[in-house]
Amino acid sequence: MSDADTPASAPRQRFAATAPRAVLSRALAVPLVAALVAVLPAAVATQPGPGPHDAAFWLQSATCAYSGTRLAAMVLTAHRRLIQGAFWLFCYIAMGIAPLAQTVLDSTPTPVVGPRADTVLASALVLAGLVAFDVGALLARHRPPLRSRMHERHRPAAVVRPRRLYALCAVALAGSGLLIARLDGPGVFFSNRQEISETLGGTEAASQAGSAFLRGFGTVPALLALLFLTRRLVVSRAARRRPLVPVLWLVMLALNTVVNNPVSNPRYWFLTVLFSLLFTAFPRSPVMYRAALATGVAVALVVFPFADRFRYEEGADRPRQATDSLLEPLTMKDYDQAGMLANTVTFAESGEGHSYGRQLAGTALFFVPRSVWDGKPHDPGTRVGTWMGMPYPNLSSPLWAELWLDFGPLGMALGFAAVGYGAARADRRYARRTAEEAAAGPGPRRRREGAGPGSVAAVAVPLVAGYSFILLRGSLLQAMGRVAIAVLCLLFVTSFRQDRQGPRDRQGPRERRGHPPRRDRLPAPRRPGPPQGSGRDRERTEPDRAR
Repeated sequence: MSDADTPASAPRQRFAATAPRAVLSRALAVPLVAALVAVLPAAVATQPGPGPHDAAFWLQSATCAYSGTRLAAMVLTAHRRLIQGAFWLFCYIAMGIAPLAQTVLDSTPTPVVGPRADTVLASALVLAGLVAFDVGALLARHRPPLRSRMHERHRPAAVVRPRRLYALCAVALAGSGLLIARLDGPGVFFSNRQEISETLGGTEAASQAGSAFLRGFGTVPALLALLFLTRRLVVSRAARRRPLVPVLWLVMLALNTVVNNPVSNPRYWFLTVLFSLLFTAFPRSPVMYRAALATGVAVALVVFPFADRFRYEEGADRPRQATDSLLEPLTMKDYDQAGMLANTVTFAESGEGHSYGRQLAGTALFFVPRSVWDGKPHDPGTRVGTWMGMPYPNLSSPLWAELWLDFGPLGMALGFAAVGYGAARADRRYARRTAEEAAAGPGPRRRREGAGPGSVAAVAVPLVAGYSFILLRGSLLQAMGRVAIAVLCLLFVTSFRQDRQGPRDRQGPRERRGHPPRRDRLPAPRRPGPPQGSGRDRERTEPDRAR
């Protein structure tokens, strides 16, 4: 039997059957690549402005071209690379187009206090991080050793059992209900973020960490419960026929509409909700994947600055820009990452130096109170903002700044290579789980491969892809609260136990793999005994040898 006829090649045959449909959308490859790589950067670079065309300008132009090329490759590929696609979308807008526009207009959201040489170094660090990320993703394409592949093949998949999912729904109801009760009803969630922050600050005035935990506990379990229920409804017919699952999905949808709406939540968190729900509801749709990445550019340029009006109350002071250029949205506070990287370089060179892992240790041990750990580091955005003398030092700290502040240029490059390697491996696992789900029908094979509606990877990877915008923007210390709650929820619902076999599944392992039963398992043939009856009867029972 050839390799194409084996059961293991079923996902390959299914992928080969759907690949031509994906190739048809590549007719737009030329205008898409031209728009991302040349047209949009050129339109930004040729705008009238007082900015200098120095080394930083050309490095930022190179970053736009490189990240635009990689983003176009993510859009046009036949494979769905969720985390890598989100990475290149963030880098193209926040670390490429926006810094280029700020250089052209000579207007930055946050003041850059250092010399121009620090901005040039920061631009070079951004480009080096992008190349290191690609190197790590390239290394992940090589298959692991044979022993690792055999171990992974026999390792049970991480799945979510229905009872644990129902328990997670109960936890989500309790956490969101506590948050709504602390805010005196759901009406506050549809006002603005400033009122919610003031209310939570008044409730937990003694502990800012307590208010952050309360908000994370009220939003993250509700989102995860909605994602797992959505996947079960999309994949499983039995779940759609069972009234409990659709009813729970409607309850979780209403709960998320209250606690995770775009009015009262940070825009990056709502982007996490939107991306994770979209990729969970359409796990095998290349059209939705490409549409999400392609329209993400327009959303970042138009919708994000417009959504800033929900942050403050009417009449409150809002950041204003003096320029009337079309590039004004790119000089808003949402895109201060490149400037903060330059300020971090100046901060380290002013005498603070590198922390050599101390900052990362403080992020990993965020749950340790400062009363126990004397001198526990604050997040780099707050440290740099306080050093700059900003009245509101709660500033962003991109991943480039955190890795460079901890480990220097070489450590930053190695860190981005590790991030690229992990992102590529996670994307491969997501593609494999969804392919197994599409190839394996109902029955023993789906339960054996762990590709049923309870696959954890099919939900965790879209969630990480959406949350990567927050992790890349920084700071990591502020993002760790929701990360920890999400990890605890995933550990609570994850199970590696195989399903018990039912009456229809009581077959041997060779029968389940499609092999014939072993010869020693076959019943022994009965030997004919001495013929019974009269001679005429014996003649009738004996075979006709001549015939």
